Amino acid sequence: MNSINPKQKLKSFSKYWHPHQIAVVNDMQVLLAKVKGEFVWHLHEEEDELFQVLKGTLYMQFENKTEVINQGEILVVPKGVKHCPMTKNEEEVHIMLFEKLSTQHTGNIQDSLTVAHYPKI
Repeated sequence: MNSINPKQKLKSFSKYWHPHQIAVVNDMQVLLAKVKGEFVWHLHEEEDELFQVLKGTLYMQFENKTEVINQGEILVVPKGVKHCPMTKNEEEVHIMLFEKLSTQHTGNIQDSLTVAHYPKI
């Protein structure tokens, strides 16, 4: 039971689109990630995801719109909804994610950006 400083934890890694686990709450995990550019279009059939932007602006693309998530804001992507997070203008964005432990990184898609294991920091 120690406090966690997300800003300090973010300094410990540099790879984009590679979440790191900082906590587990029941069957949910709390992840930190640095993102830049465009990710992979995917969905999670059984799990919702919560994105909180800690730094910068995240653009969440959906099939019919793009939602802008500014620093300090959150967005919940419901299970079964196809989405693709991205940033613009080469901006590095820092995000915190809350998702079930069973959630696969790129859901139903395998891609070169897919991560099978999240390091614990």
